[in-house]
Amino acid sequence: MSEDFLSIHIETQGAQTLYRFRGHSNLHKVADFEQTLMASMSTFKERDVIFDLSKVSALDSVGALLISKAIRVAEEDARSLLLVGENSEVRKMLDMVEAHTHKKHDFEPQKKNCFYNIGLYIGENLQMLNTFLAFIAQLTITLMSSLYAWRNIRLKETFFEIYESGIKALPIIALTTFLIGVVVAYQSAEQLKIYGANIFIVDMLGISILRELAPMLAAIIVAGRSGSAYAAQIGVMKITEELDAMRTMGFDPYVFLVLPRMIALMIMMPLLIFFADFFGVLGGMLIAKIDLDITVSLFMDRFVEVVAIKHFWIGLIKGPFFAILIASIGIFRGLQVKNDTQSIGFNTTRAVVESIFAVIICDAFFSIIFTQLGF
Repeated sequence: MSEDFLSIHIETQGAQTLYRFRGHSNLHKVADFEQTLMASMSTFKERDVIFDLSKVSALDSVGALLISKAIRVAEEDARSLLLVGENSEVRKMLDMVEAHTHKKHDFEPQKKNCFYNIGLYIGENLQMLNTFLAFIAQLTITLMSSLYAWRNIRLKETFFEIYESGIKALPIIALTTFLIGVVVAYQSAEQLKIYGANIFIVDMLGISILRELAPMLAAIIVAGRSGSAYAAQIGVMKITEELDAMRTMGFDPYVFLVLPRMIALMIMMPLLIFFADFFGVLGGMLIAKIDLDITVSLFMDRFVEVVAIKHFWIGLIKGPFFAILIASIGIFRGLQVKNDTQSIGFNTTRAVVESIFAVIICDAFFSIIFTQLGF
């Protein structure tokens, strides 16, 4: 090594090892210096140590950290260590490093019990709830301000989201609810035939599909399809810093990204529920004809007679509320994405699960309210 940089000369004197340091420490040579010093400390583990710093012209924090590390190694091996020849500047640097260096015991993991884990879980969820409420507040403010300045609503993007989130979802919703109508009618038919109460399949299908099954299935499908898409789309935009770019240019992401999705889903959800009603009843009607020999005209006459229109409206009323929950949770999870691709998958999954859970809770709440009101 050049003597311009910090170097070390090692001498053995009886039961002692003398380390003569010279030059000044340099960041680019620190790896070689550390390797030489630590290898020697390991080789002569049984000897006492003397550090001669009289020839050190300058010592920066990197060099001081290495010397301090060597001192701690000697102390851990229960060897005596003597520092000689250090000047005031070198001594000051060593004292500063010693005062601010974290010792090994500082990083020992804290013992955690079940109460710690429970408290941590509750704290994290309370913080997430606080963040979500702040998001809802900002979304509400943006929506209310847009009602006073409706020209600021981006109609082109809203119609695009109506097509993507609503119209494209019609085939899968129609097929799913049709098959559910078939399954429910087929399973019920087997029981009704035992008692000769074939005609009552119309009552059961009409009320259950219009009031509960169709709205719930439509919302679950939209949550899995559109809620996950919202989370992934906005999450990718956050990772690629498109959201930051929009804010830098003076565009509000809530106006440009959040509102069009929210409004589109609120408009389309009742229509999707209507289609779910139609195809669900159609599937049940098909099985009633095949398995119970109930003609279409008889089925429709009974349907109009016993199924009140209120059941249809109750199912339809749930649509906008389901849409708000699905869109807000999906968008919120997209905004929570961190700067890594794994976070996109995590938050997309959370968006679907939380949306479905929220829809089920909301539906249960509506069931209790309407039952108490006598509807």
